[in-house]
Amino acid sequence: MPQAQPLVVPADGLTTRQRRNRALLMVHTGDGKGKSTAAFGMALRAWNQGWSVGVFQFVKSAKWRIGEQSALEALDGVHAQTGAGGPIEWHKMGSGWSWLRRDADTADDYAAEAAEGWAEIKRRLAAGAHRLYVLDEFTYPMKWGWVDVDDVVATLAGRAEGQHVVITGRAASPRLIEAADLVTEMTKVKHPMDAGQKGQRGIEW
Repeated sequence: MPQAQPLVVPADGLTTRQRRNRALLMVHTGDGKGKSTAAFGMALRAWNQGWSVGVFQFVKSAKWRIGEQSALEALDGVHAQTGAGGPIEWHKMGSGWSWLRRDADTADDYAAEAAEGWAEIKRRLAAGAHRLYVLDEFTYPMKWGWVDVDDVVATLAGRAEGQHVVITGRAASPRLIEAADLVTEMTKVKHPMDAGQKGQRGIEW
Protein backbone atom coordinates (compact mmCIF):
# COMPACT_ATOMS: atom_id res chain seq x y z
CA MET A 1 0.00 0.00 0.00
CA PRO A 2 1.44 3.43 -0.91
CA GLN A 3 2.37 5.51 2.11
CA ALA A 4 2.23 9.30 2.21
CA GLN A 5 5.24 11.08 3.65
CA PRO A 6 4.65 13.75 6.33
CA LEU A 7 5.64 17.29 5.40
CA VAL A 8 7.04 17.93 8.88
CA VAL A 9 8.76 15.57 11.31
CA PRO A 10 8.41 17.03 14.84
CA ALA A 11 11.26 16.91 17.31
CA ASP A 12 9.19 15.00 19.87
CA GLY A 13 11.65 12.26 20.71
CA LEU A 14 9.41 9.55 19.25
CA THR A 15 10.45 6.94 16.73
CA THR A 16 8.67 6.81 13.39
CA ARG A 17 6.76 3.72 14.56
CA GLN A 18 5.77 5.31 17.88
CA ARG A 19 4.55 8.46 16.16
CA ARG A 20 2.68 6.49 13.53
CA ASN A 21 0.84 4.37 16.10
CA ARG A 22 -0.15 7.25 18.39
CA ALA A 23 -3.90 7.13 19.03
CA LEU A 24 -5.93 9.87 17.34
CA LEU A 25 -8.80 12.15 18.28
CA MET A 26 -10.82 12.66 15.09
CA VAL A 27 -13.75 14.98 14.37
CA HIS A 28 -16.19 14.78 11.45
CA THR A 29 -18.22 17.97 11.32
CA GLY A 30 -19.92 20.31 8.83
CA ASP A 31 -23.34 20.53 7.19
CA GLY A 32 -22.70 17.91 4.52
CA LYS A 33 -23.84 14.29 4.48
CA GLY A 34 -21.45 11.46 5.38
CA LYS A 35 -20.03 12.29 8.82
CA SER A 36 -21.40 9.23 10.58
CA THR A 37 -20.98 7.03 7.53
CA ALA A 38 -17.26 7.78 7.43
CA ALA A 39 -16.94 7.02 11.15
CA PHE A 40 -18.70 3.68 10.73
CA GLY A 41 -16.28 2.92 7.90
CA MET A 42 -13.47 3.35 10.44
CA ALA A 43 -15.31 0.92 12.70
CA LEU A 44 -15.25 -1.65 9.88
CA ARG A 45 -11.50 -1.19 9.49
CA ALA A 46 -11.04 -1.48 13.25
CA TRP A 47 -13.07 -4.72 13.36
CA ASN A 48 -10.86 -6.13 10.60
CA GLN A 49 -7.79 -5.38 12.74
CA GLY A 50 -9.30 -7.27 15.66
CA TRP A 51 -9.90 -4.14 17.73
CA SER A 52 -12.61 -3.71 20.33
CA VAL A 53 -15.08 -1.07 19.07
CA GLY A 54 -17.63 0.92 21.08
CA VAL A 55 -20.30 2.89 19.21
CA PHE A 56 -22.32 5.45 21.18
CA GLN A 57 -25.13 7.36 19.43
CA PHE A 58 -26.16 10.52 21.25
CA VAL A 59 -29.14 11.80 19.27
CA LYS A 60 -30.82 9.07 17.22
CA SER A 61 -33.78 7.42 18.90
CA ALA A 62 -33.21 4.04 20.51
CA LYS A 63 -36.14 2.82 18.40
CA TRP A 64 -34.30 3.48 15.11
CA ARG A 65 -32.10 0.75 13.69
CA ILE A 66 -29.80 1.99 10.96
CA GLY A 67 -28.07 -0.25 8.45
CA GLU A 68 -24.61 0.20 9.92
CA GLN A 69 -25.85 -1.03 13.28
CA SER A 70 -27.20 -4.24 11.77
CA ALA A 71 -23.97 -4.80 9.84
CA LEU A 72 -21.62 -4.12 12.75
CA GLU A 73 -23.66 -6.20 15.17
CA ALA A 74 -23.57 -9.04 12.65
CA LEU A 75 -19.79 -8.73 12.56
CA ASP A 76 -19.73 -8.85 16.35
CA GLY A 77 -21.59 -12.13 16.02
CA VAL A 78 -19.00 -13.38 13.56
CA HIS A 79 -16.29 -12.51 16.08
CA ALA A 80 -18.11 -14.32 18.88
CA GLN A 81 -18.62 -17.44 16.75
CA THR A 82 -15.33 -17.65 14.86
CA GLY A 83 -12.83 -15.35 16.55
CA ALA A 84 -12.44 -13.30 13.35
CA GLY A 85 -12.28 -9.54 13.71
CA GLY A 86 -12.99 -7.88 17.04
CA PRO A 87 -15.88 -7.32 19.46
CA ILE A 88 -18.33 -4.48 18.79
CA GLU A 89 -20.76 -2.81 21.21
CA TRP A 90 -23.52 -0.45 20.02
CA HIS A 91 -25.39 1.87 22.40
CA LYS A 92 -28.00 4.58 21.78
CA MET A 93 -29.05 7.48 23.96
CA GLY A 94 -32.17 7.08 26.11
CA SER A 95 -33.51 3.58 26.44
CA GLY A 96 -30.63 2.41 24.26
CA TRP A 97 -28.08 3.03 27.02
CA SER A 98 -27.72 -0.49 28.37
CA TRP A 99 -26.66 0.75 31.82
CA LEU A 100 -29.85 2.83 32.26
CA ARG A 101 -33.29 1.39 32.91
CA ARG A 102 -35.69 4.22 32.13
CA ASP A 103 -37.06 5.98 29.07
CA ALA A 104 -36.58 9.70 28.52
CA ASP A 105 -39.77 11.75 28.48
CA THR A 106 -38.55 15.34 28.66
CA ALA A 107 -35.64 17.49 27.54
CA ASP A 108 -34.27 17.27 31.09
CA ASP A 109 -34.37 13.49 30.87
CA TYR A 110 -32.48 13.52 27.58
CA ALA A 111 -29.90 15.90 29.01
CA ALA A 112 -29.42 13.70 32.07
CA GLU A 113 -29.08 10.57 29.95
CA ALA A 114 -26.59 12.24 27.62
CA ALA A 115 -24.55 13.23 30.68
CA GLU A 116 -24.70 9.67 32.01
CA GLY A 117 -23.74 8.34 28.59
CA TRP A 118 -20.66 10.54 28.66
CA ALA A 119 -19.91 9.45 32.23
CA GLU A 120 -19.99 5.81 31.09
CA ILE A 121 -17.64 6.60 28.21
CA LYS A 122 -15.27 8.26 30.67
CA ARG A 123 -15.29 5.10 32.77
CA ARG A 124 -14.49 3.02 29.72
CA LEU A 125 -11.71 5.36 28.61
CA ALA A 126 -10.16 5.13 32.08
CA ALA A 127 -10.33 1.34 31.90
CA GLY A 128 -9.06 1.14 28.31
CA ALA A 129 -12.19 -0.76 27.32
CA HIS A 130 -12.07 -0.16 23.56
CA ARG A 131 -9.45 0.53 20.90
CA LEU A 132 -11.91 2.67 18.87
CA TYR A 133 -14.76 4.79 20.20
CA VAL A 134 -17.34 6.19 17.77
CA LEU A 135 -19.19 9.04 19.51
CA ASP A 136 -21.88 9.64 16.92
CA GLU A 137 -23.59 13.06 16.92
CA PHE A 138 -21.75 13.90 20.13
CA THR A 139 -21.24 17.52 19.07
CA TYR A 140 -24.91 18.22 19.81
CA PRO A 141 -24.92 17.44 23.57
CA MET A 142 -21.91 19.72 23.85
CA LYS A 143 -23.62 22.45 21.82
CA TRP A 144 -26.80 22.19 23.91
CA GLY A 145 -24.88 22.30 27.19
CA TRP A 146 -25.75 18.75 28.22
CA VAL A 147 -22.06 17.80 28.33
CA ASP A 148 -19.24 20.17 29.26
CA VAL A 149 -16.85 20.78 26.36
CA ASP A 150 -13.87 21.46 28.61
CA ASP A 151 -14.46 18.17 30.43
CA VAL A 152 -14.58 16.33 27.10
CA VAL A 153 -11.36 17.92 25.86
CA ALA A 154 -9.52 17.30 29.13
CA THR A 155 -10.73 13.70 29.40
CA LEU A 156 -9.76 12.86 25.85
CA ALA A 157 -6.37 14.53 26.25
CA GLY A 158 -5.66 12.42 29.33
CA ARG A 159 -7.09 9.12 28.12
CA ALA A 160 -5.10 5.92 28.39
CA GLU A 161 -2.82 5.18 25.45
CA GLY A 162 -3.94 3.21 22.44
CA GLN A 163 -7.54 4.48 22.28
CA HIS A 164 -8.76 6.18 19.11
CA VAL A 165 -11.85 8.41 19.31
CA VAL A 166 -13.95 9.75 16.45
CA ILE A 167 -16.67 12.32 17.13
CA THR A 168 -19.33 13.26 14.58
CA GLY A 169 -21.90 16.03 14.27
CA ARG A 170 -22.44 19.54 13.00
CA ALA A 171 -21.12 22.68 14.66
CA ALA A 172 -18.20 21.11 16.50
CA SER A 173 -16.86 23.32 19.27
CA PRO A 174 -13.74 25.30 18.32
CA ARG A 175 -12.11 23.91 21.49
CA LEU A 176 -12.77 20.36 20.32
CA ILE A 177 -11.44 21.15 16.85
CA GLU A 178 -8.28 22.64 18.33
CA ALA A 179 -7.70 19.55 20.46
CA ALA A 180 -8.29 17.06 17.63
CA ASP A 181 -5.57 15.42 15.55
CA LEU A 182 -7.75 15.02 12.47
CA VAL A 183 -10.69 17.23 11.51
CA THR A 184 -12.80 16.74 8.40
CA GLU A 185 -15.54 19.20 7.48
CA MET A 186 -18.25 17.80 5.23
CA THR A 187 -19.46 20.62 2.99
CA LYS A 188 -22.92 20.41 1.49
CA VAL A 189 -22.95 21.37 -2.18
CA LYS A 190 -26.31 19.82 -3.10
CA HIS A 191 -28.76 17.57 -1.27
CA PRO A 192 -32.01 15.88 -2.38
CA MET A 193 -33.81 17.50 0.58
CA ASP A 194 -33.28 20.85 -1.15
CA ALA A 195 -35.62 19.59 -3.88
CA GLY A 196 -38.14 18.18 -1.43
CA GLN A 197 -36.92 14.56 -1.52
CA LYS A 198 -36.84 12.82 1.85
CA GLY A 199 -34.32 10.20 2.94
CA GLN A 200 -34.61 6.70 1.54
CA ARG A 201 -33.68 3.13 2.32
CA GLY A 202 -30.13 2.12 1.48
CA ILE A 203 -28.95 5.74 1.37
CA GLU A 204 -29.91 7.27 4.73
CA TRP A 205 -30.50 4.05 6.67
